[in-house]
Amino acid sequence: MKKVRGYLNSIIIWAITGVLVCLTGLLIFFFISYSKTLRKTEQKEHYDKYYAMISTDSKSSFWQSLYKSTFEAGKEKNAYVDMISENLSKEYSETELMEIAIASGVDGIIVEANESDEMTEAIHKAYEMGIPVVTLNTDNRKSERISFVGISNYELGSEYGKLVLSMATSKPFPDESIKVVVLVDANADDLGQNILFSAMQETIESASKVIVKPIEMSMFLVDESSNFSVEESVRNMFIENRNDLPDIVVCLNEIDTTSVYQTVVEYNDVGLVNILGYYDSEAILKGIERNVIYATISIDAKQMGQYCIDALSEYLEYGNTSQYFVADVSVINSSNVSAYREEEENENKAP
Repeated sequence: MKKVRGYLNSIIIWAITGVLVCLTGLLIFFFISYSKTLRKTEQKEHYDKYYAMISTDSKSSFWQSLYKSTFEAGKEKNAYVDMISENLSKEYSETELMEIAIASGVDGIIVEANESDEMTEAIHKAYEMGIPVVTLNTDNRKSERISFVGISNYELGSEYGKLVLSMATSKPFPDESIKVVVLVDANADDLGQNILFSAMQETIESASKVIVKPIEMSMFLVDESSNFSVEESVRNMFIENRNDLPDIVVCLNEIDTTSVYQTVVEYNDVGLVNILGYYDSEAILKGIERNVIYATISIDAKQMGQYCIDALSEYLEYGNTSQYFVADVSVINSSNVSAYREEEENENKAP
């Protein structure tokens, strides 16, 4: 009986080993094939440099805008920027996309990073291969990335705090206190969200003398792993707290903003729940025009794209670059949304 069990165990072990070898072989084949594709494109277009841009949310209007601005900035430096996830037939994680870019031998990588050990290891591998990495929008501070391009979480928190104060002093709220809920990523392992939350609190507390009612702040965890999970998290917040809805919901990304906007309309909570959004997509701008979204924070995507290319170009030419590039932010509300739209249209018409 022991011999039979031993024989079966050996078969299972060999089967598992065979599957792993096959999967590894397929990945290597895929990396080599993709590398050839990149090189062919590079030769065809005659670019001096080839950069890979990586985000698992590449189809959102925010990341499409970032990619467009980075691509245009790259062309000015005769560098081709490729959002590699758009050329693949299936979805891969950010670290898997990093592996593909590294195996393809690109000249530089621009990645929406996180603080996970897997991301740190992937950036280290790129560093060892002589490929500079720029983290965009979200950082990995413990890695060997050459630069981080994004926004100041402290500044962003201060801006949200000012908007909360604006509402607290100009809008009527029925209860004795004003309840503010900040949506945060349940899967995030970084300090950015805490810094932002603290900056909001500081801004609000510094103006305590002018506040008519006390402001109670809290965080609500959102599963940001997919668009569906975000929608489910937001719906649960509204369903579970029907008798105690927040007065103000602060959203820290485009998907959360759109999801809260749609849920408020669906549950007939317009006027009861005030939304502070993030980014300036068409849906969000319409929400402001319809007085469903009180205001949103707009990020200068063009500036961020330029910073990414500047960081890579400077590093490849001089061997160093600034570790931080901070993009500008601005507030869009009902008073300036029309002017903002007009400005955007004029920029798009410009040659």
